Amino acid sequence: MSKWYDLLAGHSEKRFRDVGLQLLNIQEGEKVLEIGFGTGHCILSLARSVGDTGKTYGLDISEGMLKITTSRIEKAGLSEKVDLQCGDALNLPYPEFYFDAVFTSFTLELFGTPEIPIVLEQCKRVLKKGGRICVVAMSKKEKQGTMEKLYEWLHEKFPNYIDCRPIFVRQSLESAHLKIVNTTMMSFLGLDVEIVLANKTGEQKAKPEGARGGRDKSRFLLARRK
Repeated sequence: MSKWYDLLAGHSEKRFRDVGLQLLNIQEGEKVLEIGFGTGHCILSLARSVGDTGKTYGLDISEGMLKITTSRIEKAGLSEKVDLQCGDALNLPYPEFYFDAVFTSFTLELFGTPEIPIVLEQCKRVLKKGGRICVVAMSKKEKQGTMEKLYEWLHEKFPNYIDCRPIFVRQSLESAHLKIVNTTMMSFLGLDVEIVLANKTGEQKAKPEGARGGRDKSRFLLARRK
């Protein structure tokens, strides 16, 4: 799937990702993480934004996506500014209070409903106090429209092909005790896309050694991208 991702979804998702990147407003010298970097278009943008004194990190479950993005980064001459890993967002392989910002687009809705709070808790763990997170995801409404109902039906019937579904984006971040800064609603083919920027607040306290959090047993983050 990684070979075809740009053709099937990359172009249609670009305008939503661009809005999210603009809201996140990465500054030179910052450390930023992208979860679910796919074929690497946002990683390139983030790496350029952090400048010579910053660093961009990326996590994706797919070896195919890692290979494509690594090649793209090398061709752009940005290898020294980027650190890419295969890994699971349910147990991020980074220390606490490490990043100034986290970005994820069309990834959170791939997780099961009970797993979304775990992913967001992991994001909070690795963010510095006052750090920013921007989530771009298909948005679920209390009162569903025809297209949303159809999409969710297809997801239930054919999960191997339609592996994501609309979620309550803003509410999920609020439930994780992240402070909402901005919410932007857009649409694509009758489906809403929600772009939410939030801040981590509260006192910065390290957990005891070995209490990093997450789950012992990893699950696939982006099955569609293998």
